[in-house]
Amino acid sequence: MPSLFVLLRFVLPLPWSVTAKILTAIVLLGVSQFHLWSRLSSGSVFTPEMPRAIVIAFNVGFGAIVLLAVFQLVSDLLRLPALLIGQGGFAVPAGVRYGMGLVALALAGVGGAQAARVPPVRDVDVTIPGLPAAFNGYTMVQLTDLHISRLFPARWTEAVVTRTNSLNPDLIVITGDFIDGSIAMRRADVAPLARLRATDGVLAIPGNHEYFFEYDGWMQHLAGLGMRMLPNAHAVLTRGDGQLVIAGVTDLSARATGHPAPDLAKALAGAPVGAPIILLDHQPRMARTAAARGVALQLSGHTHGGMIVGLDRIVARANAGFVSGRYAVDGMTLYVNNGTGLWPGFALRLGVPSELTRITLRAAQR
Repeated sequence: MPSLFVLLRFVLPLPWSVTAKILTAIVLLGVSQFHLWSRLSSGSVFTPEMPRAIVIAFNVGFGAIVLLAVFQLVSDLLRLPALLIGQGGFAVPAGVRYGMGLVALALAGVGGAQAARVPPVRDVDVTIPGLPAAFNGYTMVQLTDLHISRLFPARWTEAVVTRTNSLNPDLIVITGDFIDGSIAMRRADVAPLARLRATDGVLAIPGNHEYFFEYDGWMQHLAGLGMRMLPNAHAVLTRGDGQLVIAGVTDLSARATGHPAPDLAKALAGAPVGAPIILLDHQPRMARTAAARGVALQLSGHTHGGMIVGLDRIVARANAGFVSGRYAVDGMTLYVNNGTGLWPGFALRLGVPSELTRITLRAAQR
């Protein structure tokens, strides 16, 4: 639809020959069918099995169409009052249209580059009520929404692992959406994850995309890379006499694929009483339920931060109002990570940077 709108409202009024307009229409419609080409290349819209450069080009082109459609819509709305009072509106000069097109393409290019990069480190301090003194200053690196794929291949994964290990964290947590693709497709691309190193290892949960591709096989394969999976389970970390519970739940999409739904009660069964609880939950929507169960900190992803300023407001509405950064939820801290990577089917970031997040736990001041 955005492509057709751009053709009718942007391309058609341009002073071009019919041949030029037809060729432009073919290109725009071809780019607009990116997800169809993805399905033809792999059997799924979620994993375009094309060379990385082509995936990036499709995303930039697709993004430019969407942005140009927005620009054209704004232009039309500005003309609407004059049209309604019978003044005929005002003609948009061809030069202005060319400028709109160039700006849309430039923004899409910047957004594609921002999406595809190895993310910078973002530092976040979180105060945990009742945190044992031995855990004061404890550091965790959160990775989420890696979406390892043709867009985020082995060399990107290796760079993320190297940057993560350079922080010398006490713990690494991964809050889902590791991959887009089957084990056969992604075996080499995920292999660098086996080199993640932290004092207390790597704890992880599935995201919704794991359920799109051989869920059971992926859980086994990821465990074989040295990470401990926590689907409706928990781990207890110990420092001297102090304890910290890291709990994990499955994704909200699990039930639809015949797998166990998120079960926080099961995840916390047998956890030491009085120990602070940190919950790994891919989606942030159930944060208030977690707060009611006494969770001190919930770490989530899934939203990609909304990807584009403005679009983030729409994404927030689909996620109980939570889209990016820190929230105070009924006495619990919720942190929604913008994502280490993102889905290669719409890889654009404008004003919402990816992040490799170092979280430092702080004891509450008495």
